[in-house]
Parts: sequence; structure tokens; C-alpha cells
Amino acid sequence: MTTHGPVLPIWTCGGCNAAWPCRTRQRELRAEYEGAAVSLALYMGAQLVCASRDLTWVPAGVLHRRFLGWTR
Repeated sequence: MTTHGPVLPIWTCGGCNAAWPCRTRQRELRAEYEGAAVSLALYMGAQLVCASRDLTWVPAGVLHRRFLGWTR
């Protein structure tokens, strides 16, 4: 269980107050989805859709990099 979950609707990290997903959560997700890169991308894509509803002032490209750019 992680303390680095998102605090909604502002999408900051509950563990370190950084933008979610923070570096720690990214490492945890990489380990959790090891060998399942498509599943990780699908999960983060779903999170991106949810976040885009809350973070309407953040440009789409910024959200894409934040939620999916690190999964490659």
C-alpha cells in the first residue's frame, strides 16, 4: 500500500505533495506493472482522462507528458 496516491481534485501526491504521479509513485507503478507496459499505459491513460476533467486550466500536452510521458 502506498501513501503516494492522488489528492483529488487537485491531483497532488498525498505522500509528498508533488504533482501526481510523483517520482516515487512512478517507480512503484513501474514495479507493479513490470512486464505489462500496455496495461500501465492504459491505467495512466484512464487517470489522464479523469485528471483532465479536474485540471481544465492545464494544457493538454502538459497533462499528457505528466501522465503518460514517463511510461515509455
